[in-house]
Order: sequence, then C-alpha cells, then structure tokens
Amino acid sequence: MKINLKGILGAGLAAFVLSLPAQAHEFGFAGILDKTNREELPDLILSSGKPISDGPLVLKSGTMYEIEIVSDGSAELALEGSGFFRAIWVNEVVVNGLEIRPFGLESVEFDDEGTMEIEFLAIKPGRYFLRQPGSTGENQRVEITIQ
Repeated sequence: MKINLKGILGAGLAAFVLSLPAQAHEFGFAGILDKTNREELPDLILSSGKPISDGPLVLKSGTMYEIEIVSDGSAELALEGSGFFRAIWVNEVVVNGLEIRPFGLESVEFDDEGTMEIEFLAIKPGRYFLRQPGSTGENQRVEITIQ
C-alpha cells in the first residue's frame, strides 16, 4: 500500500518530512540496542551499614545501561524503587550466569553474597531512587535522574 503524503499533509509539509534524515539508522541497524548505545554504570554495593553508591546517577533517556549490584553477604539486603523500575525497560537480569528476561521488577534481594547484573534501557525522564527497604538513611539510597 502506497501512502500519498502530499494528499495527507499538503505539498510543503510533505516535502519537509521527506527531507528529514533517517534517524532510525543513527545507532546502526540494531537501533537503540546497538553496541554503540551502551554504557556501564558504577557498581551498587550492598553491605550492612555502608553507602550503596558514591553519589547520584545521571542517565540519558534512550541509552542502554548495565549495572552490577554486589552484596557482600553481611546481611540479607534488598533494593526497592518501583518508580525507577517503571521508568526503564529491563532487557535482562543476570545471576550466576543465568539470564532472566523479566516483564518488570519491583525490587531485588540478596540472601547471601553475590552479584547481579541488570541491563536496561532508560526511558522516562524524571528523578527516582533505589533504596534499602525500611531504611531512612541517605547512604542507604541512591538518587537516579533520567534526562
């Protein structure tokens, strides 16, 4: 089926639309999942009474990120942040070499020491956080901004 842009948009607007560069190939044929559109974030550390992060994280909407969450096993620790998890698309969670492709996340928890890697696409701009459930200390949370 052929679409007549001139009939729908008018000749001037149709010419303008057709003159725009093809943005779909900006990241290569894989689009936003292309390897050139990925960044690694600093690790988040879960340790009883210690800071989770050295500082806030600033992310760019449309960029794929990988972050490792590391627990030292000093206590049963978790991270929650439903607002943040709803503002991203989780591609995969890797635990002990096993790849999990969830529909979404609310929180993650460690019963013992270990490492979890989350690969995600930042989508919705805003200010979010991840924090240890039930904690009120500034060190037990990390502020995240998606621009």
